[in-house]
Order: sequence, then structure tokens, then C-alpha cells
Amino acid sequence: MKLLLTPGNFQELIKKSYSLDHIYLLKLIEQNFDIEPLCKGSMKISALQSGLIRKGLITDENKLTLTGQELLVFIDSKDDIKLTRKKTSGDDFDIWYKAYPGTDTFTHKGKSFKGSRSLRHSPNDCRLKFNKILNEGEYTAKQLIDALEYDVLQKKEMSKAQGVNKLTYMQNSLTYLNQRSFESFIELINEGIPIIKQTNRGTDI
Repeated sequence: MKLLLTPGNFQELIKKSYSLDHIYLLKLIEQNFDIEPLCKGSMKISALQSGLIRKGLITDENKLTLTGQELLVFIDSKDDIKLTRKKTSGDDFDIWYKAYPGTDTFTHKGKSFKGSRSLRHSPNDCRLKFNKILNEGEYTAKQLIDALEYDVLQKKEMSKAQGVNKLTYMQNSLTYLNQRSFESFIELINEGIPIIKQTNRGTDI
């Protein structure tokens, strides 16, 4: 495995606190090498793995994140360029967070439901988790937002149909992200399964 690294790029790595050990481990992961046996056999390599996870370069499953991929592209560049991390748009998180119900009290299609819980929790922790999920590269911000809107609307429609507040069973925002509750709704959207919307029917005569 060849490592193309100019003196200028090497200097940039040092500034960002990346070592050549980190880079080598990233290269192994890029080539689909199973690093777990290495980590189990060496505390130092295990510490390097933990460092890659902490720096957002790989996931807990030893997969390259978008940041990790960008770093390897930088390493292979023959030009002495600055290593800059792309910032996640704060607007995406703000849209997602505002779409999350503040409480489980709501009115839908003229029917009001009383709740007793706050659903939006820990905005700063939510932002960090939201950005971490995006950095994994599996889902886009739009998918997370669409999944949340699908989930909330489905619960409201079911509440209207059954006369029971289904939104009260929704997790708080941080738990929702930590448990990746959005994934099943992304699958439903991808499969084209629509929400069955309840309509107000008049009395038959």
C-alpha cells in the first residue's frame, strides 16, 4: 500500500492532530480490511481506532465517514493544499428540530388531543447527534426531515382515526436520534408506502 503524501500535506496533518498511524488505519478500512483482530491484539491499535471514531473519521462499525473519505482524498492530493472540514449546514438541523413536536398536545383536522409531555429535548446534544448521523454518509438531511414529518403525520392520522393520542408514545427528540427511530420511516418512504389519511365524512342520509 503506497502512501502519497507531500511535505505540505504532512504539515497539515500534524496541525489537525492526525498521525500517520491514523492514516494507515484509515487506508486499511478503505480497502475493506477487517481491523478488529488488530485492535483486539493491541491496546495501541485499539486506542487508534477509538481516536478515529472520536474524530468522526469512522463509525462504530469501522466504516469510513464522509470526513474520513475527505481526509483520504486530501492525502492522495499531489498539491499542497489546506485541510478544511466541510461544515454541516445549521439550517438542516434547525428545520428538523422545528419539525419535531414541542409537546404531545396537538389539534389535527379539528380534533384536539391533550398531552402531558415535552418532546423536544437537549437541542445541543441533538445537533451533535444529527450531524454525526449525516457524517456517517448513509442518510441525507432531507431523508431525516422527511422521515420525521412522515412519522408525526402518521401518528396524528392514527389519533384521529382511533380517538387515542398516539403522539404521546413518541420518544423525546434526543432518544429518537440515539435509537435511530427514523430508519423505519425512511424505508417506508423509499418503498413508496403512503400514509393512510383519515377524511372527515358527513352523515349518511
